[in-house]
Amino acid sequence: MFNRFTLTLGRRYATARQGSHLVSFISRMSVIGLVISVALLILVMAIMNGFDRELRERILQVMPQGTLYSREGIRDPGAVMAQALQHPEVIAAAPFVSLQGLLAKGKEVAPVGLFGIVPELEVKASGVDQYLTHHRLNELGDNAHAVVLGSTLAKSIGTEVGDRLTLVIPRAGAGRDSPSVWALEVVDILVTGTEIDNNLALMNMSAASKLTAYPGSVSGVRLKLHDLFRAPTTMYEITANLPATVYGRDWTRSHGNLYQAIHMSKKLVGLLLILLIGIAAFNLVTTLIMVVVDKEADIAILRTQGASSADIIGIFLVQGGYIGVTGTFIGVILGVIFSYTVTSAVAGLERLTGFQFLHSDVYPVSYLPSELLLSDVAYIAGAALVLSFIASVYPAWRAARILPAEALRHE
Repeated sequence: MFNRFTLTLGRRYATARQGSHLVSFISRMSVIGLVISVALLILVMAIMNGFDRELRERILQVMPQGTLYSREGIRDPGAVMAQALQHPEVIAAAPFVSLQGLLAKGKEVAPVGLFGIVPELEVKASGVDQYLTHHRLNELGDNAHAVVLGSTLAKSIGTEVGDRLTLVIPRAGAGRDSPSVWALEVVDILVTGTEIDNNLALMNMSAASKLTAYPGSVSGVRLKLHDLFRAPTTMYEITANLPATVYGRDWTRSHGNLYQAIHMSKKLVGLLLILLIGIAAFNLVTTLIMVVVDKEADIAILRTQGASSADIIGIFLVQGGYIGVTGTFIGVILGVIFSYTVTSAVAGLERLTGFQFLHSDVYPVSYLPSELLLSDVAYIAGAALVLSFIASVYPAWRAARILPAEALRHE
């Protein structure tokens, strides 16, 4: 079926510019449709991979991957940390105090989720120090009035490094107790480019503990884990060896819905775009059938000169394959180029127009991430080639059924 004769003639049919202009036009449109479909699918998959990466490497590097709590606070966090660190999946542990309150600067007020931390332990359990503009996290350990603000939160109240703020913490429970008020000074800004920047603030753990309903206790212990996807099992195993008052929570409770949404979107979009590739590939059916009709006389002459049905099938399979390979190859090249440049291109367009397309209060990140995986490129290219080959089968079979006498009757 595939020999030098069929390969040469099939390639010549695919690249010929003479003959029917309509057939040539439809053939070019088939290639262009395949190019657009393949390039678009590679780009979209790369963007979905980028969101997946940002969730793992940014959001889950700053927010806890696993957390141990006690309803009335943990009085001896050292013992809990030592017990947790015995588990082989735990890389590091750090205590924290969690507060909800209001930050005020003049007339500007914003809600804040505040974490009291121990800097030297926190840097081992999270990557927060990587996203600081001035790298002054250690000041939180010595200064009870120092605070680090998320960039979006700082912008919302119009503050910057060196400004003084007022923190207002409501008293736990109902009653006439006045809220706790604490003076703070901004020592650094946290810029992750994610939703974390919207309301996160960090301060001295001892000072934060004094503002809680259980002074001297910590709210919990955060854990850094080896395998994020074993987090539920790991937390269950850890809490099984701790007092009954201590319970665990993992990142799938706080950000699992986001992760599932990203993966579901990736699968659905991938399916839709694979269908788009299928439509583009099956345009070859129309193209090749028109070629068969246009080349009926040529096919009849080839048959009279000794070409077999297998040779005729091979010619049109080669033609369809040539179109599929050409469209897929160009689409892969363009898709790879777009995937590597889309982040900077969108950022440049935002600077040029002054309009931000992604906001961290709506999307998980404030920019368009991209991560190209070789496995995705191979899967997409393979699917396009297989569909192109399948689409070529029927026209090739139909060409092989042409009877020379019937084709040459009106010539």
